[in-house]
Amino acid sequence: MQIIQTTSLEKVLPKYSFTGKNIDKLTVLKGEKASYQIAFKAERRTTVKIATNSSIKKNIKLYSVGCVPVNLPTYPDAIDDENYITVEPTIMPDILYPIQNNEILAEGWFQSLWVSVDENAPVGTHQIEIELMGNTEKGSITLYYEVLPIELPKQEVIFTEWFHCDCIASYYKVDMMSKEHWALIEKFIKMASENGVNMILTPIFTPPLDTIVGGERPTMQLVKIKKSVKEYTFDFSDLIRWIDMCKKYNIKYFEMAHLFTQWGAEFTPKIMADVGGEEKRIFGWDIKSDSEEYKEFLSHFLPALISCLENAGVSKNTYFHISDEPSAEQLESYKRAKEVVLPYLKGFKIMDAMSSYELYENGIIEHPVVAVDHIEKFCANNVPDLFGYYCCIQTVGVSNRFIAMPSRRNRAIAYPIFKYGLSGFLHWGYNFYYSQLSKYEINPFEETSAGGAFPSGDSFSVYPGEDGPIASLRLLIFNEALQDIGVMKVLSDKIGKQRVIEIIEKYGKVEFSYTPTSDEILYNIRRDIIDCLKQSYMLE
Repeated sequence: MQIIQTTSLEKVLPKYSFTGKNIDKLTVLKGEKASYQIAFKAERRTTVKIATNSSIKKNIKLYSVGCVPVNLPTYPDAIDDENYITVEPTIMPDILYPIQNNEILAEGWFQSLWVSVDENAPVGTHQIEIELMGNTEKGSITLYYEVLPIELPKQEVIFTEWFHCDCIASYYKVDMMSKEHWALIEKFIKMASENGVNMILTPIFTPPLDTIVGGERPTMQLVKIKKSVKEYTFDFSDLIRWIDMCKKYNIKYFEMAHLFTQWGAEFTPKIMADVGGEEKRIFGWDIKSDSEEYKEFLSHFLPALISCLENAGVSKNTYFHISDEPSAEQLESYKRAKEVVLPYLKGFKIMDAMSSYELYENGIIEHPVVAVDHIEKFCANNVPDLFGYYCCIQTVGVSNRFIAMPSRRNRAIAYPIFKYGLSGFLHWGYNFYYSQLSKYEINPFEETSAGGAFPSGDSFSVYPGEDGPIASLRLLIFNEALQDIGVMKVLSDKIGKQRVIEIIEKYGKVEFSYTPTSDEILYNIRRDIIDCLKQSYMLE
């Protein structure tokens, strides 16, 4: 049996040969999680038994890396970008299936056993021996896992991956906000939190995102509304339940669903209410955003919502949205919509994803969330409290985490976030299991591109397992990037931020357009930072 111990950055393709880097040691800070892989190939198809021998066995979880179809690796404009594993349709490793009964099915070509060590491993150097035993062949390999007596700081970067509750209900065929739905939502929130998500999109009403004009997504509305001739009344009990559940998993920040439709804020979001004992849609695509009836509704709703958030103790960590991704051409409609709500949202941060510096320069958006291929102008002008984001469009020459990209391109986002001191980062697709514009449901195990619309992997980073989410390796790699930022912060507190940047930039100037061309570059940066930390703390 062929066995090679390699880093989490490798994507072990289902081939008969593997040339990845062999490693025998990992070094982490106290409180830092880490993963590595064991690439193996049996001579024939067989069941392989796995034995783990280590003093930190209780801190170790094993996963089998499964492959998925990559039917749209990227868009045609990116086929000349050499920093993809492939730009042709194929199958690639992405799903992390938890190992059951300490065994894995070997197919006869190279595949990967993913080894994760949690944040509770004690200080010291520990041996981790993994033994693989087939019917007629076996092998073992050992890794030295060093935990330094230097604490990884609490994550400062705000990270949100938009959470789609309706997709959970649709995929699992459960009633919206039923007991079964809430249980699944909690599992998905738990996995998000365990991988660096500390801000959550909160569906006070059905988020007006990726919805065809005139169409609807399934109703997911935490606030119950009653409308009579004279007044609106609101029941926030489900919102309080949501907040309490999120707090349980250390979600600190809450972003309210957008108050107007996507791409310009021209219309009102879908809002349901009890009208005379019948559930009716009272707002949607048929009502303009600056209509008198919506203004009247918001004059009652927003003060009541703010009071609820204050009583729940989260108002200081709550962000609001107007409309997602407005363009410069939609300036007037966005501005009108914002003026409707601004009197009620004094003291709150209003942030939106956008790419036009003019919208910021004109004071239309005070807290921009900027695409990484447009963000450098914002960085050059030292825009405060800046967030970055990427989605399907960021395909050429920038970091992203499509399945067809090497994992280094995912993890490398840590360096510009650290260098430019971004406050936060957003990705729109934690668990979007619909086609583009939410026209129909998809099975993400079979369709990874939202119906051929987005590069494979863009619309989700977890898969819907039998009774809860299954992580992708891309989810864990991005969390490693968030931890890298914390490690660099520890070192910068010792030697200064500029010196840390100099260590990183020995291997190339760091901008948001920085995409390292080899895994070796990331190995070297990590090694140099760890070595410098050891020297600074006199650990050698």
